[in-house]
Amino acid sequence: MNKVRIGIIGAGWWATSAHIPAINSHPRAELIAVQSREKANAARIARDFGAKYACTSLEEILALKELDAVIVASTPNVHFPQAKAALERGLHALVEKPMTFTVKEARDLVETAARSDLQLLVSCPWHFTAHGLQARRLIHSGVLGDIKLISMLMTNPIDKLLRGINTSPTHGTDKSKVYVEPCKGSYSDPATAGGGQIFCQVSHAAAYLTFLTGLRPAEVYARFDFDGSENDIYNALTVTYENGTLANIASTGATPLCERTYEVRVFGSKAILQLELWRGEMALIDFANKRTRFDTLSENEIYPSQAPATNFIDAIVGKAPNGSPGELGLASMEIIEAACESAQTNRCERIRAVKGHSAKKHAAVKE
Repeated sequence: MNKVRIGIIGAGWWATSAHIPAINSHPRAELIAVQSREKANAARIARDFGAKYACTSLEEILALKELDAVIVASTPNVHFPQAKAALERGLHALVEKPMTFTVKEARDLVETAARSDLQLLVSCPWHFTAHGLQARRLIHSGVLGDIKLISMLMTNPIDKLLRGINTSPTHGTDKSKVYVEPCKGSYSDPATAGGGQIFCQVSHAAAYLTFLTGLRPAEVYARFDFDGSENDIYNALTVTYENGTLANIASTGATPLCERTYEVRVFGSKAILQLELWRGEMALIDFANKRTRFDTLSENEIYPSQAPATNFIDAIVGKAPNGSPGELGLASMEIIEAACESAQTNRCERIRAVKGHSAKKHAAVKE
């Protein structure tokens, strides 16, 4: 394959901000087609970004014989049927987060891609930072010892999007560079977005936990606060992993831009790892009180928005391994689905068995 020929399904704000620029700057990729529901929008985007075809439907873009791969950057409610159709058509697929609405759908995509030996990526830029990759290496090397507890605090000022107050994106501060804003309801309509903070942002955090540790979630207890909104604005989750590791995730979209936070604290039996993803900071502290600070990331390195598409292309041509495989989207969906159930039932919801824990020890767990 000389160049990976790619089509964009859902050529909106994030596709034009991150994915398409990544394709157009990659020497082994070619933007073949863009899809947008409005013909005029599709034609304008195709013209401005150099795509050969402007499509208005899924069927139209998947009928193009030139395609090798697609990027599904549409709203979450159509991620599954669109990605499934692309995979069944024999196309590699990069899917925006949340990968699907349900665990069943996520598992279906993973299995479909595996059967056809196709690349399936979930779009999570945090999986490609230098600190994230180094943190994962440290954890898997045993430097931290047994991972006992992980604490996460993730905030990002998107509550106005979740409440439907406006459609202005909050990523970045230069609004003049926003090619197109998200459509009305893309974030605030539960039928379109799935929910609020849990689907939009905790999808990042939940995937990141398995990215770092390789562990799969087993149980989730969660509480949501909707704060008068149709969507959840505040989330608090306690996750137990298969090996008994505990994780807490606190997340909200209600925060000033100057105070957004993404703290990750990994507590092992030999050392502690501290990350602040929005500030690009990381430190390792062992139990002999030795502190190792890692170089602070530059502003462009903190959230590498083009990295998922770049890695997608590299994985297809065999230049690099898949850095954000669909299995991480599945693990994230397992936490999201269980958290939504727990918030409704006020019970700890089981995904799979916890090693060393009997059912009798978890009388409140749903069988």
